[in-house]
Amino acid sequence: MKSLALPLTQPAPEKSFLAQAAFYLAWASAVSILFSIAVSQILITLAAAALLLSGIELRLPRIWAPITAFLALTLVSLAFSDDPWAGRPQIRKFFVYGILLVLFSTFRKIRDARWLALSWAAVASAGAILSLVQFAHKLHEARLTNANFYESYVGRRITGFMSHWMTFGGEEMIVLVMLAAFLLFSPRVRSRYLWLGIAGAVLMGVSLLLGMTRSVWFGAAFAIVYLLGCRQRWLAAAAPVALTAILLLAPAFVQTRVGSFFAPTGVDSNEQRVVCWRTGWQMIQAHPWLGLGPEMVGKHFAEYIPAGVTQPPHMAEHSHLHDIYIQYAAERGLPALLAVLWMFGQILWDFSRALRRLPRATLCDERFLLHGAIAVTIAIMVSGLFEHNLGNSEILTMFLAVTALGYLAREKVIAGGVDPA
Repeated sequence: MKSLALPLTQPAPEKSFLAQAAFYLAWASAVSILFSIAVSQILITLAAAALLLSGIELRLPRIWAPITAFLALTLVSLAFSDDPWAGRPQIRKFFVYGILLVLFSTFRKIRDARWLALSWAAVASAGAILSLVQFAHKLHEARLTNANFYESYVGRRITGFMSHWMTFGGEEMIVLVMLAAFLLFSPRVRSRYLWLGIAGAVLMGVSLLLGMTRSVWFGAAFAIVYLLGCRQRWLAAAAPVALTAILLLAPAFVQTRVGSFFAPTGVDSNEQRVVCWRTGWQMIQAHPWLGLGPEMVGKHFAEYIPAGVTQPPHMAEHSHLHDIYIQYAAERGLPALLAVLWMFGQILWDFSRALRRLPRATLCDERFLLHGAIAVTIAIMVSGLFEHNLGNSEILTMFLAVTALGYLAREKVIAGGVDPA
C-alpha cells in the first residue's frame, strides 16, 4: 500500500505565498501543541485552508488505511451506542488527525522535519525549566506546612506549560525520544548542537524524573534503550546500569515512587488501575464487536465492576480505563482495537524496512527520523499499557506529527537515498 496522494488539486509552485503560508502554519501548529491545544487547532484549520487554496498536492502517509478503518468503526460504534449524542467529543477529535494531512502535504524536505524536531526540543526545554521552578515551589510549600511531600505531590505534580501532568509527561517523553534520536543518528550534531542538545535532554530527563509519571517512565525507558541498542549494542547493555545508578542517587520521594510499582502507598493508583482493567474486560466480554460506544465507558462503569470489589476506584466516573488496548476494545469493540494495532504494526514495519535500505553505519537525518519515529511508537505502545495516552488530544497530535515526519523520511529513502539538504 502506497502513500495516498489525493487527486483533488494540481501541484502549484512551491514558492507561492499560499504554499509557504500552509507550510509555516503547519509548522506552527505542530510546535504550539506543546503549550496550547487551542492555538494548535486554530493553526491546523488555517493550514488546511491555505493548503486547499494553494492548489498543492494533498497527501496522506500509508497509515491512512488503518486510521480510516479506526475512525469508521468509531462511527459505527457511535451509531449503535445507547447515547450517540454523548459521544460527540470523540467525533470532534477526528479533527486532530488533520495534522497528518497538513504536515505530510506541506513538508517536502528533510531539513523541514529536522527543524521541526529541534523546535520541539527548544520549546520542551523551556517547559522543563518552568516545571523545575514549579517543583521547587511545591517542595517549598510542603516544607512550610510540614506536609508529607510524596503524599501531597502525587496528586498535584509539575505540569510545565500544560494543565495536567499526564499531558506534560507524555509530550515531554515524545520530544525527549526524538531529541535522543537526533543526538545519536543525525550528522548535523556538531559541537554547538551537541551541547545544546545534551543540555535540553538533561533538562527534560530531570523534569521527566521529577514528574513521577510511571507510565511515561516505562515508555521513555524502552524507547531510549531501543535507540541506544541501534547505535551501539553495548550502550543498550549499559543502560540498566546507568538507570540503577540514577535511581540510587535520586531523592527519597523518587525512590518511593519507583518502589510503588511493588509496594504502593495509600496515594498510589495500582489497585485502581487493576479494577479498571478488570472492569474493562467485563465490558469487552459483554460487547466484543462494537463496544459500549464512545464516551460510554465512564457512564456504565459501575454496571461492570467485578464481583468482590468493595471499594471502586474514585475515577469510576471518568471515561477511560488506564490502558489504550482495553479502552478501545471496551469502548469501540475488538475490530477497532485491531485497527489501532494495525496502525502500530504498519508504522514499525514501514520504518524498519526503510532503515534496512540505508547504507550501514551511515549517519543521516533520514536515519534519525526513522529511528525516532519507531522509538516514539514503542514509547506510546508501552506507556499505553498503563494509561489511555492516545485519548489525550495533545499526545495524539504529537504522535501523529512524528509519524508524518517518519513517513517523509521513508519517502526520501525509497526515492533514492539520503537527502543531503
